Amino acid sequence: MRINRLIAVVGLCLFGLLGPAWGAGETGAKLCVTCHDEEDLPDMSRSAHGFSADKRVPDCITCHGPSPTHAKKPANVKERPHPDRLFIRQFALPANERSAVCLSCHNKDPKRALWSGSQHEGADVACNTCHKIHGNRDKVLSKSTQTEVCYSCHKEQRSQMNRASHHPVPEGKMSCSDCHNVHGSAGPKLVKRDSTNATCYTCHAEKRGPFVHQHEPVAEDCANCHNVHGSTVAAMLKARPPLLCQQCHTPHVAGGVGAVGGQAGVYGAAAPGQTAPLISATSSGKNVVNLWQGRSCLNCHTQVHGSNNPSTSNPTPQLMLR
Repeated sequence: MRINRLIAVVGLCLFGLLGPAWGAGETGAKLCVTCHDEEDLPDMSRSAHGFSADKRVPDCITCHGPSPTHAKKPANVKERPHPDRLFIRQFALPANERSAVCLSCHNKDPKRALWSGSQHEGADVACNTCHKIHGNRDKVLSKSTQTEVCYSCHKEQRSQMNRASHHPVPEGKMSCSDCHNVHGSAGPKLVKRDSTNATCYTCHAEKRGPFVHQHEPVAEDCANCHNVHGSTVAAMLKARPPLLCQQCHTPHVAGGVGAVGGQAGVYGAAAPGQTAPLISATSSGKNVVNLWQGRSCLNCHTQVHGSNNPSTSNPTPQLMLR
């Protein structure tokens, strides 16, 4: 008997809280859909937020609040008040409050642990800015359509991805989230790992090393040489060799032939009173053409990411040769 009385008291308390909103009859989401039918509420039965037998699945009130005056319009008002929490239009909550509603459930995933203070959170981007809640298909959850959502803000990256040399994102083989954790990251530019290099190494493991002779710019940041979203130069390089290499390295003479005017062996650049040497079949084979064209510096310095050449003299290992 005491248990029955206790249940009755709890039931009255709950009805006292929700009664003004729902009144008698249907309650919760069942009451919402009596007005919000399929004409103005898209089908979401196959989405994670669709109503099912799983009690963990949220309903309308979980996100929009009890909204008592919206569920039952007061007699003294002309228009029905809005729900307690709106996510769109001019009556929407501030971005941080909208995200807080989502994070009340989605806060246990480690992928979202660094959302607070992240670039997107600081730019007033809310969860519903990118995600479509009412619907069976969320574009950001599909690899083939995710970039459409990202490009709505990141237009520079859209242009770069359309260049000749790019990661296979336009082809649908990769998506932005393969490299970036948009919900927050300890690395720069929201990359998934703690650094740009660590993120690149998840696919390009052969570039990780360790190498006996490391190339310092490579160890520092892959983006020193590569534009990872796309480039007009092969291998997504920021500039064509040797121009890229010469941003750090001074052009040098190889085999008695220089690479630029003023150096030995360059045609038309001989010292006064001397004749510039001719390149022949019996010469070293080095000339201005093979120093500047084709793969340029990479014709000889093939191991630009690092070398394991153990020799101390032939060839000199510091030169990133095989």
